Amino acid sequence: MIEFDNVSKFYHGGTPVVDRLSLTVPNGKITVFVGPSGCGKTTSLRMINRLVDPSSGEIRLNGEPTHEMDSVALRRRIGYVIQNAGLFPNKTILGNVMTTAILAGKSKSDARKIACEMLEKVGLSIELGDRFPWQLSGGQQQRVGVARALAADPEFLLMDEPFSAVDPLVREQLQNEFLRLQKVVEKTIVLVTHDIDEAVKLGDQVAVLMPGGRLAQIDSPETLLSHPACEFVANFVGRDRGYRRLAFHSVDERVRLSEEPSVEVGTATSHARSVAGGRWILVTDAGRAVGWFDTESPQAIVNQAGLDLGATFVPQSGTLRQLLDSALSSPSKRAVVVDPETKPIGSVSIDYIVDVLKQTA
Repeated sequence: MIEFDNVSKFYHGGTPVVDRLSLTVPNGKITVFVGPSGCGKTTSLRMINRLVDPSSGEIRLNGEPTHEMDSVALRRRIGYVIQNAGLFPNKTILGNVMTTAILAGKSKSDARKIACEMLEKVGLSIELGDRFPWQLSGGQQQRVGVARALAADPEFLLMDEPFSAVDPLVREQLQNEFLRLQKVVEKTIVLVTHDIDEAVKLGDQVAVLMPGGRLAQIDSPETLLSHPACEFVANFVGRDRGYRRLAFHSVDERVRLSEEPSVEVGTATSHARSVAGGRWILVTDAGRAVGWFDTESPQAIVNQAGLDLGATFVPQSGTLRQLLDSALSSPSKRAVVVDPETKPIGSVSIDYIVDVLKQTA
């Protein structure tokens, strides 16, 4: 458990960067610090491992004040992941991950074994171990940064904008992988972000900080979105917070699926037209959903080149937010739910989704 007890930080001129911050980070959970630039979220994070010392107040790790600890010993208890990974360019990937295990007192052989295990846990092939950071993509480098932080088996993990330097698709993949990994390792994590969507997706609790480092609200993501404590929080989380709340309701708990007609790639358009319930029909390739086909097309055969690929398909474990997005982006205005192999399970119309949302509100 990490406790902030009336913690403040002042720099030259006496203006507070963090102002009397008090909150508790529970063990085994993810707490996200979110807020606009200048709200002190990164400073608050760095005060935990004393890269920055508080001007007043006290931070405690499992009841022990950090200012009474040896700073080196303190930092060895805490993993640290930063934006762009911060890898050592002169070390291989394995060498980077081994570093923290060796600092924690492991032999080189044990550290190598641990490094291989950590790379596997973050979804990287051991074959990448002999490469250097510049030979990896940004997303891969960020995974290595997480693996390195975990290699020392720290009690706590600090993450400063860990996914902000990669493109949106890779960012979503990293977020999902991070949540999967947290279910396994159950670390006490403090993560900093400026993105409210990332905060509500990753956090077990979210602390919204105001300019000047004052705590505006700390709550579960769902409570934060449904009951903002003040106008600042309401404005910061956005006027579309009702849409974001849909991410807390799963598809399988509320939705009754209907069978969706489909044809395989290579089917005659005349047959697709007879099967379709309307203008658009779902197309599969070896049973896997790949897109939508316009049955009014002059093409004689349903082929990949003629598909509308704009719609997304919803995983069985998906949310009402994903379901609504799928229907809105689909030319048929139907959302298709798929299994882990992208094979269609069923679909719902946008009108049906709206009725479900009325019951959810």
